[in-house]
Amino acid sequence: MTKRLESKYKINRRLGVNLWGRSKSSVNHREYGPGQHGMRRGKPSDYGIQLMAKQKLRGYYGNLTEHQFRRIYQEAVRRKGDTSENLIGLLERRLDAVVYRMKFASTVFASRQTVNHGHIFVNGARVNIPSYLVKVGDVIEVAPKARDMAVILEAQQSTERDIPDYMNVDSKALKGTFLRIPQLSDVPYPTQMEPNLVIEFYSR
Repeated sequence: MTKRLESKYKINRRLGVNLWGRSKSSVNHREYGPGQHGMRRGKPSDYGIQLMAKQKLRGYYGNLTEHQFRRIYQEAVRRKGDTSENLIGLLERRLDAVVYRMKFASTVFASRQTVNHGHIFVNGARVNIPSYLVKVGDVIEVAPKARDMAVILEAQQSTERDIPDYMNVDSKALKGTFLRIPQLSDVPYPTQMEPNLVIEFYSR
């Protein structure tokens, strides 16, 4: 198990929210941050609020690196339309995010690993790049040899979250279709996300 996987719930405690809405999250029992100074939290500045919004969104999608996240932001700015909605649309189109939404993995971290290991097909072709952007109408499925893996079966049986309506999934066949690019209001975040503050953070 990687260091990031072992410490993923520290992100929750550092941000003070249950990012993925999981019952086993440590923030459910200890709402203060990790470390000996974790309980000392003053009133955040405007910059601090914007930074927190960025860290929440970045952390939710598997704790993306700053370079990865900034690149997604720059692409959102480049596209026509509302930059905040563009940002959410691009994040939700990432293959690791789609695999997680379709419940082919229990966590975004496990989803990224599932893709990396070549267990996911897109339109019949194996894709092992987690940042691959899924298009509307693309069919995503679990590779035949991976369909009996315990981690995938466990994710399917989880009742912690539901599959959103911007994708259609056949749970028995472990195959799903990406129907449309969602807006912020469509995405089932367990905690409030504020992409407008993320845009403000990078626009400083």
